[in-house]
Amino acid sequence: MGGDRHRLAADGAIHVVAGVLSDARGRILLARRTAGRDLAGAWEFPGGKVEPGETPLQALDRELHEELGIRIDRAEPLIAVPQAYPDKRIVLDVYRVGSFTGKAQGLEKQALAWAPPDKLATYPMPPADRPVVAALTQASLCLVTPEPEPGADPDVFLRQIDAALAAGVTRVQLRVRSLDAASLRALAIAVKQRCDRQGAQMLINGEMALALELNCGLHLPAAQLRTLTARPLPAGQPVAASCHDAEELRLAQALDLDFAVVGPVAKTATHPEQSPLGWRAFSGLREGASLPLYAIGGLGPADLATARRHGAQGIAAIRGLWPAQPPRAAARRR
Repeated sequence: MGGDRHRLAADGAIHVVAGVLSDARGRILLARRTAGRDLAGAWEFPGGKVEPGETPLQALDRELHEELGIRIDRAEPLIAVPQAYPDKRIVLDVYRVGSFTGKAQGLEKQALAWAPPDKLATYPMPPADRPVVAALTQASLCLVTPEPEPGADPDVFLRQIDAALAAGVTRVQLRVRSLDAASLRALAIAVKQRCDRQGAQMLINGEMALALELNCGLHLPAAQLRTLTARPLPAGQPVAASCHDAEELRLAQALDLDFAVVGPVAKTATHPEQSPLGWRAFSGLREGASLPLYAIGGLGPADLATARRHGAQGIAAIRGLWPAQPPRAAARRR
């Protein structure tokens, strides 16, 4: 990558940019770090350091021209990832390059690979690139379900699940603690069937045996996370956790969990007694972890761009993603 000078962000971090380039088949370009550099041999999204006086997009256009011989026609922000390494801190600004001029080639003798999106996770990458892969391949919205209303018809709850899936939610955490085991199992089966039909992913909160039985994901409350010494499900079943501090995030990463939900970022109606982290503290937690993070707490779809600017994979929400009660159900209650 061109240039040896480090441009420092306001907080002392090195400012780096990278581009996500796709070909006509939807494959994504990766470049291999050459010998003699940090993390030599790892694959990364092409880019480099922002030099003094450059905007991030100007720096990306320059770096891609120097490295690959192309020019950017159009690009938009994807995610910004603050990351701490033993000897430095960086902020990685990543752009999705919608179109470019020229044919990409390794002008600095670096190997290139066009990888299908579903194969990106198989390439060894620097820690800061893992959240980028998640932003490209995983859900940006994660619905956390509220408790079903006591005595309510389960079909009302299921219709709201259907509405959330129809609105674009592709990851659902079924968080229900008020039902007996048989009722919870029946509800979980019905929700998973709906998620499967829509190509969405379901995780069940806290119920390890049920997750194994239904072959679905598992979401660990923080208290349950702290009791574990090994990943509780096989690699094919996603496992996530609620985390509130750096220690819990370190444990989630040590257990090789697939993602974590961090918050509350803002004040919430469901937990008004909890002090919010705020986005600055969220970014600080992001620095110390490479697994994908969802921000939760008083957020909705309108906050997705802000979440991505602070290193989040996306947002998780209860009220912010739970559809309004269907009119028929509301009428029956009156």
